Amino acid sequence: MSLPVIAIIGRPNVGKSTLFNRIAGSRIAIVSDTPGTTRDRVSVDAEWFGRRFMLIDTAGIEDQPSAEIQLWDKVRTQTERAIHTADAVILLVDSADGVTASDFDAAELLRQAEKPYALAANKTDNTTRMAELYTFAALGMGEAIPISAYHDIGIAELMDTVLTHVDDQFEDDTPDDVIRVAIAGRPNVGKSAIFNALTGEERSIVSPLPGTTRDTVDAVYEYKGSDIMFLDTAGLRRRGKTEQGIEKFSAIRTIGAIERSDVTVIVLDATEFVTSQDTHIGGFAQDAYKAGVVVVNKWDLRREAETTFEEAVVEIRDRFKFIPDAPILFTSALTGRGIRAIPDAVRRTFSQFIKRVDEAELSRTLYTALGDRPLPAKGRRRPRISGIEQVSVRPPTFVITCKNPEALHFSYKRYLENRLREAFGFKGSPIRMFYRGGN
Repeated sequence: MSLPVIAIIGRPNVGKSTLFNRIAGSRIAIVSDTPGTTRDRVSVDAEWFGRRFMLIDTAGIEDQPSAEIQLWDKVRTQTERAIHTADAVILLVDSADGVTASDFDAAELLRQAEKPYALAANKTDNTTRMAELYTFAALGMGEAIPISAYHDIGIAELMDTVLTHVDDQFEDDTPDDVIRVAIAGRPNVGKSAIFNALTGEERSIVSPLPGTTRDTVDAVYEYKGSDIMFLDTAGLRRRGKTEQGIEKFSAIRTIGAIERSDVTVIVLDATEFVTSQDTHIGGFAQDAYKAGVVVVNKWDLRREAETTFEEAVVEIRDRFKFIPDAPILFTSALTGRGIRAIPDAVRRTFSQFIKRVDEAELSRTLYTALGDRPLPAKGRRRPRISGIEQVSVRPPTFVITCKNPEALHFSYKRYLENRLREAFGFKGSPIRMFYRGGN
């Protein structure tokens, strides 16, 4: 059985993300004073005094200005889906504002879904607001539990109430070998469209407005016996273009998603092709020692005279040298072209990321490399290599025993890495090599 699901719903700016972070025990959702900051569902496995569950934060329920009506219609759909998915729901209202039309709207959604719930009045942190709690009886949802997510008041009572509606016999059936994949790229290159096409569910909001996805959402995709968890991330702009506040938090979350992943799918826009920011994003994956797959989206929109398929591959290989032999895919999320090739590429790359090499073959490769290109025989502190072992995977990590390792030139270290790649592949995967002093 899967973990039970608890969803937090309510209108924008009532403190849902603050409550989410309080229950989860960390700053996972973006918190801001700007209404509507959280547009997508954000989920995390959480625990409350030994009771495990999945907690979902949702976008707010509220009518928005006409310029974003279509987008906010989709946001409401996301919230409805979260309610449908949940085993229990926390309806959060704001005691500072009192009852609003949007609170009635949210309550009606809950009544229609017939899901267990708890009504919580946030920002109840003084006697005046405590005295006004009776006004929420108008919602017809029972007595409101007074809480302050910011000051950690009333959270225990709220969780005790919610968990009475949740079966405590649930067990987490997420397998240990789930492949975690971060879909990263600049804003508006089609990351969310690819995410939705892969998972078969419009879980991440797709909109032509750049920057629609502000937080990281996830979905597990079963493919040929493998479970792949795709993390859809906010777009990363150039550092000088990243605004303070919400967008900055989004960038931090995206980098965090890359660090938690096994494979990073770097999405490029075929109409703009490889930009410095694309390679900058690839650099985040490199710094975190994550495997990589390059996806050129919107290939159907390219003009034939601009770049041929062969020229594109050559340029990508040249610009992404730090991800050796990474798979390169050409897709169109709009038409579906090439999308189904992504899971295969991810699985192949992941297999390289967790590859463990036979000890005898590893030693033989090292000594052959030393014979083909001997270490320098001159100098007072000459390096001398005596052995190699693989100590871990994710990524493949090797320790080379070497006398005077500080005297080993970086070019020779690169030579040894290239020889390991020639012998064992590691296509699209980084490898780590440490040099340990010894005789």
